[in-house]
Amino acid sequence: METFCTMTDEELVVSYADGNDYAFDLLLNRHKQSLYTYIYYTVRDQGLAEDIFQDTFFKAITTIRQGRYTETGKFKAWLTRIAHNLIIDYFRQKKNENIVSNDDYEFDLFNNSSLCDETVEMKMVKNQVFSDVKRLIDFLPDEQREVLQMRYYGDLSFKEIAEVTGVSINTALGRMRYAILNMRKLATDHKMILTIN
Repeated sequence: METFCTMTDEELVVSYADGNDYAFDLLLNRHKQSLYTYIYYTVRDQGLAEDIFQDTFFKAITTIRQGRYTETGKFKAWLTRIAHNLIIDYFRQKKNENIVSNDDYEFDLFNNSSLCDETVEMKMVKNQVFSDVKRLIDFLPDEQREVLQMRYYGDLSFKEIAEVTGVSINTALGRMRYAILNMRKLATDHKMILTIN
């Protein structure tokens, strides 16, 4: 079992393709948090995020079992690309059905009493800052918002973002730079304070 833990993603994929289900369990545990976070912050709906997360791994399982996985050395980016495509498919379908949902589900990373001892006032400040940041992200152009979400919520490298979105690394970096500049400008224009003291 310890040997499996030291294996690369690619080695685990090969082992899983050979019939070792434990190898896939390790892959799932390795990537589930960052992948789910990316999906959730993109769709902003817990139930939908869980569905897309499960569909992503179902597609990954099917592809590997059928011997069609060819993304050597890029398993995390490959998984994210599957999720990315499923999200796009979902929103295209909703657009075609002419249904628009603007529900906003709050997810407070700091609302866990076991992690810190904070005053109520400090929690309120943090909640306001995170709420303001989320609102600013919603005003970004799609390409900038997508890169920002993949980088900060999906924990992808710029190389992985470039592969998932089909652009060069420089383009991904440029989109991130403009996203941050636009958020700063919006924050200044609306007199938002985005620091936590």
